[in-house]
Amino acid sequence: MPSDALPRPRLLVSVRDADEAAMAAGAGADLVDAKDPDRGALGALPVETVRAIVAAIAGGAVSSAVAGEPQEAAALPGLVAAMAGTGIGYVKVAVRPDFDAAALAAAARAAPGRLIAVLFAGTPIPENLVGRLAEAGFAGVMIDTAAKDGRRLTDLLPAPRLSAFTADARAHGLLSGLAGSLAIADIAVLSAHRPDYLGFRGGLCFGNDRTRGLDPERVALAIHTLRGLDRRNAA
Repeated sequence: MPSDALPRPRLLVSVRDADEAAMAAGAGADLVDAKDPDRGALGALPVETVRAIVAAIAGGAVSSAVAGEPQEAAALPGLVAAMAGTGIGYVKVAVRPDFDAAALAAAARAAPGRLIAVLFAGTPIPENLVGRLAEAGFAGVMIDTAAKDGRRLTDLLPAPRLSAFTADARAHGLLSGLAGSLAIADIAVLSAHRPDYLGFRGGLCFGNDRTRGLDPERVALAIHTLRGLDRRNAA
């Protein structure tokens, strides 16, 4: 492998039920992420649905589930604990920059080594926030777009800011992810920022509509595109 080759990101596919989960895992998705696309960017599914998703994956992929978008810091630990109890791998929860250290630490204790913070691209992200999340005990951090209005992650944050974000996560020992109305064509561009995961929903659905079902052909194409990065790096 050339010395300047970059490790490719892994593919996160968001699913809304057990059937989608089984399809995504069977197709080769690296991480199957449970969330409700009818309830905004980080809508949580019922815990019973998440348990069914865990059973459908049957260890065939890493898994995660969204715990919601709490407006108050005090709600964090309870939401995280409820989703962690489903048997899912990672738990994702929206984190506001003004949440205090005690609440962040309590949330991390509710899912030890498994909690991923989701930050929104349209909200200013303080320079010290990633460090605070690492200190609190989070396992990773992602950036997503809050409003699913057609604007993509790359419309809201410039390339240098995305590279700085993933570098900050690596420096603090956290997993990193980039998501937000991504298209398959974004894979090659965003891979240069060295995220651990690229997150998809709408771009892999029929008609680019995140509230419709996943299109198996698009899921397969995304996986093929990522594997093509491996072949390019090996050349």
